[in-house]
This record gives sequence, structure tokens and C-alpha cells, in this order.
Amino acid sequence: MAQTLWIIAGMALVTYLPRVLPLLVLSRKHIPPGLRRWLEFVPVSVLSALLVPSLLVQNGQLAFRLDNHYLLAAMPTFLVAVKFKNIFLTVFCGIVSLMIIRAYL
Repeated sequence: MAQTLWIIAGMALVTYLPRVLPLLVLSRKHIPPGLRRWLEFVPVSVLSALLVPSLLVQNGQLAFRLDNHYLLAAMPTFLVAVKFKNIFLTVFCGIVSLMIIRAYL
């Protein structure tokens, strides 16, 4: 039991230390506006890097086809995300779109 608690504590430390250290260090520093603006693009870039391969690649090849259900479901989902900027509606639209596409295609 004690070993399990040490493992959980270690995992928590490894998870939260990289998040807290930059916050503590950078909260006392002045960040130039250009760097601040550049940092605003990091989440979008990371999300794109994670999503685009799963949407466009199937079996190691580009899949710009009508049988690529994920790509088809991403289209209305992207429009909802841009229009409403609401994460709940975006996720809901993605789930419903994929369900409809899989049911009828």
C-alpha cells in the first residue's frame, strides 16, 4: 500500500511540476507582447498536429475519400467550432455527426 502511494505521489509530481514551474517563474517576469502573441498559437498548433494526421491518414495513406468518416464528421464540427466558439457544442456536434455518418454511410 505504501509503495502504491509513493508511485501515485511520484506520478503527480512528474505531471504537475512541468506545469507549475513555468507559471511560477514567468509570473514574476515581463513577457514581451510579441512572445505573448506567439505563445497564444501554441495550443492551436499542438491540437492541429494531433488531429490532422488522424483525420487525413488511413492505413498509411492520405484519405481524401467519402469513406473517411472522421474527415466528413470534422467538417460540420469545424464550422460549429468557428461559429459558436463553444467546446461543448463542438464536441456534441462531432459526436452526433460521426453517429449520423456511420449510421447512414
